[in-house]
Amino acid sequence: MLLFMMLTVLFLAIPQMSADLKPSSTQTLWIIDIYGFLMAGLLVTMGTLGDRIGHRRLLIAGAAVFAVVSVVAANTSDPALMIVWRALLGIAAATQMPATLGLIFSTFADPRQRGIAVGVWSGGIAVGTGLGPVIGGALLEAFSWRAAFLVAVPVMAVVVIGAPLLLPNPRNPAAGRLDLFSVLLSLATLLPIVYGVKELARPDSLPPALAGIAAGLAFGAWFVLRQLRLPEPLLDVRLFANRTVGGALGVFLLAATALGGVYLLFTQYLQLVEGLSPLRAGLWVLPGAALLVVVSTLSPALVRRVRPGHLIAAGLAVQVIGYLTLTQVDAAGGLPLLVAGFVVLYPAVAPSMALTTNLVVASVPPQKAGAASGLATTCSDLGISLGIAIIGSIAAAVYRAQVATTIPTGLPPGASAAGRESLDGAVSAARSLPAEAATALLTPARDAFTSGLNTAAVIAAAIAAGAAILAIAKLRHIPATGPAAEAEQS
Repeated sequence: MLLFMMLTVLFLAIPQMSADLKPSSTQTLWIIDIYGFLMAGLLVTMGTLGDRIGHRRLLIAGAAVFAVVSVVAANTSDPALMIVWRALLGIAAATQMPATLGLIFSTFADPRQRGIAVGVWSGGIAVGTGLGPVIGGALLEAFSWRAAFLVAVPVMAVVVIGAPLLLPNPRNPAAGRLDLFSVLLSLATLLPIVYGVKELARPDSLPPALAGIAAGLAFGAWFVLRQLRLPEPLLDVRLFANRTVGGALGVFLLAATALGGVYLLFTQYLQLVEGLSPLRAGLWVLPGAALLVVVSTLSPALVRRVRPGHLIAAGLAVQVIGYLTLTQVDAAGGLPLLVAGFVVLYPAVAPSMALTTNLVVASVPPQKAGAASGLATTCSDLGISLGIAIIGSIAAAVYRAQVATTIPTGLPPGASAAGRESLDGAVSAARSLPAEAATALLTPARDAFTSGLNTAAVIAAAIAAGAAILAIAKLRHIPATGPAAEAEQS
């Protein structure tokens, strides 16, 4: 729960952090999502390493590193260094996520008990993602953005002290060797593509952006070819040939991507456009987060009567309605419509979130279960991070394009430059301006940010609609799991 909370805990901390560290808009996006990208990019690697050295040992090592780096990050004042520390936190998280799942698979031999345990584990992901901004808002109200890092320290201390006493240390004597070159190829695929997408949002960076995307795609092709040739691949890409695996992972990746960027913009709107305090902003997240937990809990029971593909597609269709609601939000008086749209769309991702891991694991041979579950987790945080990178970059580009022509002349050059870079910059600069000048800066900046949010919501709606169609096409063959369905099949 903590590891996924750290994906979103900075959403409400960004305005305070920006005022302190003064990062560029691109650096801000890197600070937010480098954690998720490295966690996603190394999950399969760390799962293989855990099989070799023991999942408990890897869990403890990752927790110790996470605690130390969290303290260092909380005392950082340089935005470039903050990106480095968030990257190290992502690597430490990657050691722990597959360890938690590996311990579940080794502890629960009974399939029914294992299914319940995996469901609780998936619920932890949902709760962590949903509560991140809420907890972040409460911490910011009482302390500063630095507390968003320090909150991890006591939890990791419990892991380091308690794990040797309470947890087994399963190892797989037949675990394959770790192919380090494949690890490098996977990161060389992901990071250049992300860099290119971020740079596309800047009109003067087209050549390096396209070069980064092309390089990432080339490394990705090399990675896939290498996995097909290795007797013990880092990532068994042949799993994607399984209709259920490929379909469920594709749907979940798209759903998480659509959510990631809009979730970030939603929390920023609450603070930077509506001017709410971090705690009040976090409380507006709470209704959607509470419903997410409820729907996540009910989804495994609902698939006893409803086909999983139909349930997931229905949730995504509801998401589309929520995203389309956000396209109508204005900078003035848009709070009710914004919250209504979020309360509709956020819980609707729960069926795909709650059911994907079990769908994937149940559709592969037992010896492939660990690799398949790792892919499901990878899709979750990779999708959220991709949404922040892609949709967040598009929203930033819309902001810059609009604000460049709407900020009035006559403002101090520093304030105008800050406002053209980001809404964070405009809000920070407005604090030192007279009331009339501050209003002249903030009004067009908030209008431009809202236009970016509207555009992001349109893109998210299209992605969610595509995911719903994919769910029907690829997952409709999976039957419901209840007694009535079993009797019908027999």
